[in-house]
Amino acid sequence: MASVDVVIPALNEERALPKVLEEIPRARVRRIVVTDNGSTDRTAEVARNAGAEVVHEPERGYGAACLRALEYLATDPPEIVVFLDGDYSDHPSELPSLVDPILRGEAELTIGSRTTGRREAGALSVQQRVGNIVACRGLRLLYGVQYTDLGPFRAVRWRTLESIGMQDRNFGWTVEMQIKAAKQGISYLEVPVSYRSRIGASKISGTVKGSFSAGAKILWLLGRYAWS
Repeated sequence: MASVDVVIPALNEERALPKVLEEIPRARVRRIVVTDNGSTDRTAEVARNAGAEVVHEPERGYGAACLRALEYLATDPPEIVVFLDGDYSDHPSELPSLVDPILRGEAELTIGSRTTGRREAGALSVQQRVGNIVACRGLRLLYGVQYTDLGPFRAVRWRTLESIGMQDRNFGWTVEMQIKAAKQGISYLEVPVSYRSRIGASKISGTVKGSFSAGAKILWLLGRYAWS
């Protein structure tokens, strides 16, 4: 069986994180790495208590947290990395749905699509829905790939992730991965996933500033890599 490691960036998720970690199918996972992204609560403590390995990244930013976890895993890398949010909006039990197509050779990158899966009413904010539409149209027009979501719940082969060369340290992490995969002709697959309202307030879509910053960064990346 291929080795699978899970990366969970987390900022002040002490309430949600135990539920996330409890529902990860441990029989399918070698290691779980939680990046404490400068939390002021007990995020790191509850992660360790639930059996996760914890690394710290004081620079706030989704991408910065993910990159720190990957740096930690690089000393003994897995075959597949799964990225999962720590707010309990995703359904960790659906991890095999993302990993199995990669194991079958159907794709090198799988994206969990919240728009084609089952989701609670209101789980995706208006800002998220509009942002998805704009970004996915940009991906289609500029890069010729068909996506319905920039969902954070995703899986990718380690060697593929290395070839992509991720750099973004904040709001553009997910779209950067999809853009660079498209430019390199990496095979991908969208998988419908379930989605629910998160526990606690969103750090991005829950604020006007966060939503604007994320949208601006996504549009900038779409244009930047199209002409590079």
